[in-house]
Amino acid sequence: MALSDRPGERHRQVAGLFTDRVRGARSWDAPSPVPGWTARDVVRHLTEWLPGFLASGAGVGLPHGPSVDEDPVAAWQVHCDGVQAVLDDPETAHRELTNPHVGSLPLETAIDRFYTADVFMHTWDLARATGQDDRLDPGFCARLLAGMEPMEQTIRSSGQFGARVEVPGGADAQTRLLGFIGRDPFWPGQRSVPRSRRRR
Repeated sequence: MALSDRPGERHRQVAGLFTDRVRGARSWDAPSPVPGWTARDVVRHLTEWLPGFLASGAGVGLPHGPSVDEDPVAAWQVHCDGVQAVLDDPETAHRELTNPHVGSLPLETAIDRFYTADVFMHTWDLARATGQDDRLDPGFCARLLAGMEPMEQTIRSSGQFGARVEVPGGADAQTRLLGFIGRDPFWPGQRSVPRSRRRR
């Protein structure tokens, strides 16, 4: 099923798939494809960066759940529901987010462009770390890649993604997207992460 072009509905679809992977995880200390991160750290990242981004840029507060260390499933669910409530609020369509790095954007556009896309890409990380279905919507993979490739120099210099990983010629959209953002699409999910390198 293709993803919606409406920010609220697209978040519902993307976050719903991530929620399925969260609920299906059995080992939160399993290493992830992100160097130094465990499965738990993938959830930690998504629940930690957005609240400050919304609060400082749009005066929007998200509800606080338990910590990811205490209960990653509940931490994600409270956060996810809070984001969906913002997107479903009719007032959100009339609000803007202002950030020194991105300028001013409609609030729902900012959430969709920076956060929902992040959830989408990290779904692969969590799925691969926990041995679950890691297939992503191919159309959205192609769309994200097409949008990021012209800005590659800026993206690389920001430090948000690792070095590009070369993939075979003729690779599908998901494989090419993963390589672009610095993931090894063929990462086996069997490496251990030394405790000293785990992100906290």
